[in-house]
Amino acid sequence: MSPAPQPRFLRSGDTALVVEFGDRVDRDVSARVLSLGGLIEAEAIPGIVEVVPTFRSLMVHYEPLTLPHADLERRLGPLIERITVEERPGRRWRIPACYDAETGPDLADVAERTGLSIAQVIERHSATEFHVYMMGFLPGFPYMGTLPPELELPRRENPRLRVPSGSVAIAMAMSTVYTLESPGGWHLLGRTPVLMWDPRRAEPTLVAAGDKVMFTPVSRREYEDILAQSTAGTYDVRPDGEARA
Repeated sequence: MSPAPQPRFLRSGDTALVVEFGDRVDRDVSARVLSLGGLIEAEAIPGIVEVVPTFRSLMVHYEPLTLPHADLERRLGPLIERITVEERPGRRWRIPACYDAETGPDLADVAERTGLSIAQVIERHSATEFHVYMMGFLPGFPYMGTLPPELELPRRENPRLRVPSGSVAIAMAMSTVYTLESPGGWHLLGRTPVLMWDPRRAEPTLVAAGDKVMFTPVSRREYEDILAQSTAGTYDVRPDGEARA
């Protein structure tokens, strides 16, 4: 197997550097992005403020008075040589989701357009273990792949002005959860009662790039019960293998 091409350094203003690894959405590219991010965080280089992973690049925010641009590139060189393509052992989450006509107003349309039954759409979506590639658009909004090919659809031609928070949605090869009410053009399959972003938590964002997510179908009654607990701040959701309080 030929070695991966060297990443490109791209300036992004005076206080950020983009390290670009490729031009596609790919698990190996994602692994390299997350590997470099982890190496930078472990190195604790003075002057680096934050690293932000995307599908195919890592944005490095830095303080130029502490760490000039040229010095930053020199410091990153040895770390890039240590990058691995093995996926980091991210956390695995099982997130409850209610799939019905009210919480998932696009279920019937997705079924019709894909030639599947509503039950088959739900089964295929909930049976998929999604990889969190990146966060963006809204606080805690995860871009997760990869959908089964039979569920891939372009975004809606007419985006909604208001998508409820918690909406579980799909578009192209991706799935996501709308963490806040907002406009949006993804197809809505259901809704989770879990607060994927909650400023009351020590870490407001529930999932992170590199994590794995599966959705567990729940009834409308279960959805309402969990939602009441989540709203009250008493629902304890933890990744697999981590004890609950």
